Amino acid sequence: MRFVATCKIGLEALVADELRKLSIEVESVNDARIVFCGGYDAMARACLWLRTAERVLLIVSEFQAVTFEQLYEGVRCIRWRDYINRSAFVHVNGKSAKSKLFSVSDCQSITKKAIVDSLCEAYRMTSLPENGEEIIIEIGLLRDIASVCIDCCGAGLSRRGYRTWNVAAPISETLGAAIVMLSRYNSDICLVDPMCGSGTMPIEAAMIACNMAVGLNRSFAAEKWGFIDGVRIFDAARDEARSSRKDIKPDIIGSDIDARAIDICRSHAKKVGVNVKWIVRPIEEYNEPRESGIIVCNPPYGERLMDKRNAEKLYHSMRERFAPLTHWDVNIITSHPRFEQIYGQRADKRRKLSNGGLTCTLYRYFAKNGFTGNRS
Repeated sequence: MRFVATCKIGLEALVADELRKLSIEVESVNDARIVFCGGYDAMARACLWLRTAERVLLIVSEFQAVTFEQLYEGVRCIRWRDYINRSAFVHVNGKSAKSKLFSVSDCQSITKKAIVDSLCEAYRMTSLPENGEEIIIEIGLLRDIASVCIDCCGAGLSRRGYRTWNVAAPISETLGAAIVMLSRYNSDICLVDPMCGSGTMPIEAAMIACNMAVGLNRSFAAEKWGFIDGVRIFDAARDEARSSRKDIKPDIIGSDIDARAIDICRSHAKKVGVNVKWIVRPIEEYNEPRESGIIVCNPPYGERLMDKRNAEKLYHSMRERFAPLTHWDVNIITSHPRFEQIYGQRADKRRKLSNGGLTCTLYRYFAKNGFTGNRS
């Protein structure tokens, strides 16, 4: 079978690498979309382990569709009875890019009608009650090719299940994990987030260090599919994941000026079951006794949190505190277009990312003396 792992633009290579490390065959890597092959066991492992993907989808059919008639017929001819029982509630999501059929709402409506018509014919009914389990169908159009998929996840993969409370403008779990992974963090290195907010990046780093599957504490839509033994498949994947966890206490620190935020961090880390040191501390008082390590940072951008002028003052303070750390790598994500100029240093490497709909850049500053982390 063929599946799709979707992700934010800029993270495709990370997701593909994660799949390969799970011994899952990657068929193709495209914009925000990685196609992989395998059985339902591979699907379950992908759902449990993928840290940087947004969703996993089962590909049911692909065909060309440049008219609504072609879209309707292509969807209707699928043997939906093999996937959907007579009482299921069918919900259709949609997206379109670089295609003649650009109206997503129309594509969703036509797809839903084609599915209902197919099921009514198969079950010899005039209408569907749709009072049972929800099954989510995604219709995606890219360059006039329609992909019809079943959502394996339900809630997106960023919903790990540990972030019960939030602070203003939180970073998503998948993006937080991506920044940690792009920093080339491993459990032998100290990692610090001096503006940790709700604790996402330190917690994601701790899960990486402990080799902890991020989906252990949540359920997935595919577990309730009637056409596979989803419970058994996911139970087996969870047993394998639990046996892979390492019992270690990594050197990870999260600090923030807001005492309430640190209380939230402690609650989130306890829920996950990871060890992180939490400190109430403004960036102006940041000091680092350790010789080397990695800093990850998601400061206010001056858009959703803090005004631009105060955000820029904060960037100056960050530079003052980080400049003496010559053996540390520093990774800062922001949407501010003049960040390097205000911070006072050009980055060694930049990567375009997206955070909450904002176009951002991850600025990476490499240690000048002695740190030997992999910076590829």
